[in-house]
Amino acid sequence: MNDRADEILVSTCIYDSVSKEPYAGYVAVKDGNIAAVGKGRIPDAYQVQGVKISDYGDGTICAGFGDTHTFFTGYILDEVGYDLSEVKTTEELRAVVERQMHQREVILGNHMDPGLAAAAGTAKLLNEVCGRQPAVLFVPGHGTCAMNRAAEARFGFDQEHCNAEALCKLMAYYLKDREFVERQLTAYMRMLNNRGVTSVKEMGFDDFYGFTEVLKDFEERQKLTVRISFMSQPVAAPINIAYGKKMRDLFQSEYVRFSGYNQMTDGLILAEEGHLLEPYEGTDTVCRKKIDYQAIEKDVLEADRNGFRFTLHSEGDGAFREILDIYEKCRKKDGTLLNRHGITDLELTDPEDERRMARLGVFGEIYAQIYMWDTYEGYVDGYRKKIGSRQSRYLNYRSLADHGVRLCGATDLPLLLPDVPESVYYGCANYGKDKGKRINPQNGLTISEMLDAWTVNSQYAMEREAILGTIEAGKRADLVVFDGDLFHTEMKDILNIRVKRTMVEGRDVFTR
Repeated sequence: MNDRADEILVSTCIYDSVSKEPYAGYVAVKDGNIAAVGKGRIPDAYQVQGVKISDYGDGTICAGFGDTHTFFTGYILDEVGYDLSEVKTTEELRAVVERQMHQREVILGNHMDPGLAAAAGTAKLLNEVCGRQPAVLFVPGHGTCAMNRAAEARFGFDQEHCNAEALCKLMAYYLKDREFVERQLTAYMRMLNNRGVTSVKEMGFDDFYGFTEVLKDFEERQKLTVRISFMSQPVAAPINIAYGKKMRDLFQSEYVRFSGYNQMTDGLILAEEGHLLEPYEGTDTVCRKKIDYQAIEKDVLEADRNGFRFTLHSEGDGAFREILDIYEKCRKKDGTLLNRHGITDLELTDPEDERRMARLGVFGEIYAQIYMWDTYEGYVDGYRKKIGSRQSRYLNYRSLADHGVRLCGATDLPLLLPDVPESVYYGCANYGKDKGKRINPQNGLTISEMLDAWTVNSQYAMEREAILGTIEAGKRADLVVFDGDLFHTEMKDILNIRVKRTMVEGRDVFTR
């Protein structure tokens, strides 16, 4: 075998996240690292016997992608319990429940018909048949469920309030099923690799309810095909700095690290729970949700003193300002934060505060694919009714980038599944799901900026930029190959481009 390279990848469209323009050239891989990168033809020194040369034509080659905001524990909720998609009547439901009663401590189901879940007879059936045995049966999407009184008492939520935070006690139950979790983690990593994702920043509630034991086991057995940084989100208990210190000491490898803490602040703008600087149209309120910024500040400053990072969620420009006010009080050097704190969502932001965000060194996690959820009218008219002319500043990634904010690719998975061509289509061209008129097209990013968000910027957010995020000699060979040119394909066809190959440390974790 040649001592210079094990394999050389060739393309007319290499995007290395350094030069900011694609070029024709090659990437040489040796022993899991990038040995060399160059423009033009492969040097003669590499074209010797034993070196595999893989020519991908105009297929785009990028550094491996990082998703900076994911929830594995929420993603696998779709696989928890019995599949009820074929159950249509209360009689059929009774038969299923009675079979499950003797097999599980808690009766769980998924994909239940919403009409059946809401029927008065269903709740009565579950209370009568299950008695003191908790039963929770989710409709698709898990926004609502059917459940009995025993489940409400055990888990602390009701059938109309099934948001992720409310389910933390239920998570503590199903995450104890080691066989189930290991199987789902393997499938989860496969799904991410198929989409070119090689690193994620995972959000876990409280102490992750035992999931870190699975991570440690996978790490030691070298079963991880995705590098995982994880954060603790206090939900059922106050922030636990001692837990963070324990996790920081326990996980020191390139594959698993403890990344700090995460918390919510405001809520949805359309529900008038996003905190605005100025009142909602036709009202005198800036936010219908009560937010304890003082308590949030206390947690952030405590974490910062102990060398931990924080991400806080901001939907309205009022919350955006409050978060930056909190970060201003954190430790700094030459005006820049010592710890890499971030802000997630960034739906409505004020330009002056964007400049402050950049000056502090706060990174932003953006859900660029979010426009796929609604039509042009849904986003433009819906938000205009709530925030008037401020709608033109909604998801203004252009302004954030122009003011120097480092933007990172994220999905809030399972809200969205990572897909870089979709990010380009919805976050650069700004189409809605109807693929008609563009929504605030002046707010979009360029293709190179979007790829940077998913590569070098995301690795910065996960503190791995020294070894990942760009295609440079000496960095790990975490690479993605597409079957088309992301830069020179018409936008209407960009969604047809797919990942062809994903490598982690030089080994294939996905090939199409």
